[in-house]
Amino acid sequence: MSQSIPTTALQLRSLLKASGELELSLADVPVPAPKENEVLVRIEASPINPSDLALLIGMADLSTLKTSGTAKQPVTTAKMPEKLMRALASRVDESMPVGNEGSGVVVATGDSPAAKALLGKTVGVLGGSMYSQYRCLHLSQVMAVPDGTTFAEAASCFVNPLTSLGMVETMRREGHTALVHTAAASNLGQMLNRICQKDGVQLVNIVRKPEQAKLLKDQGATYVVDSSSPRFMEELTDALAATGATLAFDALGGGKLAGQILTAMEAAINRNAKEYSRYGSAVHKQVYLYGGLDTSPTEFNRSFGMAWGMGGWLLTPFLQKLGSEGAQALRARVAAELKTTFKSHYSREITLAETLQPDVIQAYGQRATGEKFLITPNR
Repeated sequence: MSQSIPTTALQLRSLLKASGELELSLADVPVPAPKENEVLVRIEASPINPSDLALLIGMADLSTLKTSGTAKQPVTTAKMPEKLMRALASRVDESMPVGNEGSGVVVATGDSPAAKALLGKTVGVLGGSMYSQYRCLHLSQVMAVPDGTTFAEAASCFVNPLTSLGMVETMRREGHTALVHTAAASNLGQMLNRICQKDGVQLVNIVRKPEQAKLLKDQGATYVVDSSSPRFMEELTDALAATGATLAFDALGGGKLAGQILTAMEAAINRNAKEYSRYGSAVHKQVYLYGGLDTSPTEFNRSFGMAWGMGGWLLTPFLQKLGSEGAQALRARVAAELKTTFKSHYSREITLAETLQPDVIQAYGQRATGEKFLITPNR
């Protein structure tokens, strides 16, 4: 490796102790030399996604945050509620690196021609441990991006883009013709809105505030329903009747919304029913829970017949089912439309050390729509 590359670098770690104390710290870890089909990437940007928060802070009580250590390498602790410890037993006393995706520049490579071709290039990367100053990755975890792409633009080129594309592909594969999406004003939701407009797919967007509805409508969304409206169920049913949507992706996970969507789907279908059936419509209605923004139990009343399903959906199993050729096609589209369809917005950039400051943790821990943080490990 080049002499300009350090032998050790900082990496953010999350440790849940058996005592119930969550500890966040910055550890010095070795910087490895890349093998034949690997590259070493100096990480310049990495987003904080909801899936990252699950590992980073989980359900810790953020009112108990305390910081010690130094300005360069702080150590921040918080208490994990005792009732959650049993469910988290598999990670107790294991110091875990955090961060699903990011971007940076390739500073060293293995000996293969494909690896050498990336030297000096800006790349998007996926593979965990991204809240680090350096990451050594296999070529399969690296995406070359077009010249002129900034680190911020490349940082979110995997999780949200492939998830939103995966939703549309799931719709097609399962025989549905339109989609419903919750927490629709998020970065991912805005991407999905642009995909559906470009691909001619009708999309029902569910938001929680009037200003979020305005944001999406200003971006060309046709169907936007505000769950805070007193006429929410009526407005949702109208949108479902107009689009024929029978597939939903719910980012909240908890609460009553998933059940409300199924109920509204059934009501929309029954508007054109020619005869009564005590078993409900024969049209299958499906809601996939893909997030956990609402940590309360999932509640629903079975007022939507017998032809329905509610289950979980995750990106990695979907890509495995899709196969390498199909997944590569999705990645190629992301690379080609990174500055348009798949652009991301960040409300704040923070350093690795700032990521451990209690006031900053309180801010990104709120998981607020439109408040996406970007970590810049080498700044």
